[in-house]
Amino acid sequence: MPIVNVNIKWSGKKFENIELDTDESPELFKSQIYSQTGVPPERQKIMVKGGMLKDTTDLNKLSLKNGQTLMMMGTAGELPKPPEKPTQFLEDMTDAEKAEALDIPAGLENLGNTCYMNSTLQCLRVMPELHSALDQYEGGLANVDNRGNLTASLRNLFKDLGRNSEGFPPLVFWQMLRQVFPQFSQTGQGGVPMQQDAEECWSELISVLKAKLPKGDATGHNFIEQYMTGEMQAELKCKDAPEEEKVVTSEPFSKLGCHITGTTNYMVNGIKESLTEEIEKNSPTLDRTAKYERVSRVSRLPQYLPIQFIRFFWKPQERIRAKILRKVKFPLNFDATELCTPELQNKYSKAKLKLKEIDDQQEAKRRDEKRRKIDLETGAASSSSASSSGGNQADMDTSEDKVNWSDFLDPELLKDVGGNPTGQYELCAVLTHVGRSADSGHYIAWVKKGDDEWHKFDDDKVSIVKDADIERLDGGGDWHTAYIVLYRAKRLD
Repeated sequence: MPIVNVNIKWSGKKFENIELDTDESPELFKSQIYSQTGVPPERQKIMVKGGMLKDTTDLNKLSLKNGQTLMMMGTAGELPKPPEKPTQFLEDMTDAEKAEALDIPAGLENLGNTCYMNSTLQCLRVMPELHSALDQYEGGLANVDNRGNLTASLRNLFKDLGRNSEGFPPLVFWQMLRQVFPQFSQTGQGGVPMQQDAEECWSELISVLKAKLPKGDATGHNFIEQYMTGEMQAELKCKDAPEEEKVVTSEPFSKLGCHITGTTNYMVNGIKESLTEEIEKNSPTLDRTAKYERVSRVSRLPQYLPIQFIRFFWKPQERIRAKILRKVKFPLNFDATELCTPELQNKYSKAKLKLKEIDDQQEAKRRDEKRRKIDLETGAASSSSASSSGGNQADMDTSEDKVNWSDFLDPELLKDVGGNPTGQYELCAVLTHVGRSADSGHYIAWVKKGDDEWHKFDDDKVSIVKDADIERLDGGGDWHTAYIVLYRAKRLD
């Protein structure tokens, strides 16, 4: 069905030319209205044929026309503050009080389809080393160097977010971003900013930081080069002439791609498929065009590893970048050693085994504590089970001893500042997209706070979610789907 532009009449005001894709869900349409009116989706009551617009309504059946005006009721902003009470319960608090009580960080206001930018910034903000690198940048906002101005505005924005607990408008940064990259200045009907690709925003911003962040005195590299750049070793061999000498090259990478086919069910499989490719080029031994196989393996893993799910593809007939909705699972803890060269895998072997031993002990301890809790609640604990618990607890004590990691880590990897010395990662941020096209929809950031606790950044609306909510972001439907995942090297206590 076609995309139509409708008007929303609310509180005596008229918001014109709001784009509505009838193939999308009403939730997405409500998110677009939210960015224009400030009325959260859960408070919106939109009058359509047959009554109120529900989240389950099929928009195609409403026969909406271009220029049609829909009536909406709902309140914007914070709910009225409840009266003071001697004991203040969470449900009685304002959004600001909840944010302070729950240690919820500030979100970013949507300036008009800027969710792609907001979600990118919240994911990058999870890296404390980036904050330190930005603090060392001495440039200001009034230089002739626009890229330097963008870097300075990011530094200032991160500081502003650290001082606020409510939604903050990233106006200066957005202005600088559009000056450096004019494609983000595109507008649609009515002058409303167009939706952009979050991955493009991510990549462009990383390229600026790589060029502008100060370099360390000892290493001669900056944060991006040390902490977010890996090395890939590629081996090129001729399939038509196996006796031809292999060509081995090495090049840096800033993220890995997970290609999605009809058989891709897990992230690591999609990455592996992208590391093997067939190409055709001239063979010096055959003196003709021949088939070659290029196999790439990681020779250096950075501390922070972004992985992009290649979900968008061009549909020439519709002239849009459509989306692959297939479910592709990604882990909360990721062993990246199987993507590495044999030499690097060997360097990781001791640390990998030790981490697995510690993880097994901690999992056994959690099971033991859960079993003892059930026994206490039911009053069914016996002397034999208590004895068994004591034995398990003794085993657990060994896992709490301080590990001398120098006995398990390769000396060369220990010297590599910003590298991953174990090859083991934990998920720290997810950037998701909801919608059927890259040029529409909505982006959200999900950032890890602690054990089984995450912050969901839906622009300036921030809430707390659990690991189970993150695991639901693997696709397979119209819910939020992981587009970029950011892993950080597992911390060694």
